[in-house]
Amino acid sequence: MAKKKPKQPSNTIALNKKVKHDYFIEERFEAGLELQGWEVKSCRASKVQLTDSYVIFKDNQAWLLGSHIQPLPEASTHFVTDPERTRRLLLHRNEIEKLMAAVDQKGYTCVATAIYWKKHLVKCEVCLAKGKAKHDKRDTEKERDWNRQKQRLLRKDF
Repeated sequence: MAKKKPKQPSNTIALNKKVKHDYFIEERFEAGLELQGWEVKSCRASKVQLTDSYVIFKDNQAWLLGSHIQPLPEASTHFVTDPERTRRLLLHRNEIEKLMAAVDQKGYTCVATAIYWKKHLVKCEVCLAKGKAKHDKRDTEKERDWNRQKQRLLRKDF
């Protein structure tokens, strides 16, 4: 009898599912996150939320706004924590310039879609996205429903 492989834990800490509904994702970038010690401990416990988070550019640096990292009660007792603080994203200069140029164009925005572990480092997936109009959202939903229905019909035939 073959041995089963132990289940690998997921590397994903937090996902921003709302982005796929509200935006067309054009390009993805991987950025490091500058975190404090208590924030890393909270990431290990998956106490992170990315809803309504976005990226701004100031002084040729990228900053993550709107992300919420909930402090653990046992990890952060001796100093004041700010769960909504602005966190610096670590990107290469040419990536920052590319993102800044695209954001200056009409309709483009830079949003965070996921935070995950890569080896022992916390990484953030940053996407260059273009906003969807209301009718685009409806079309996407109709297409998703049709694909689900096709799968059901194919399963019935077999």
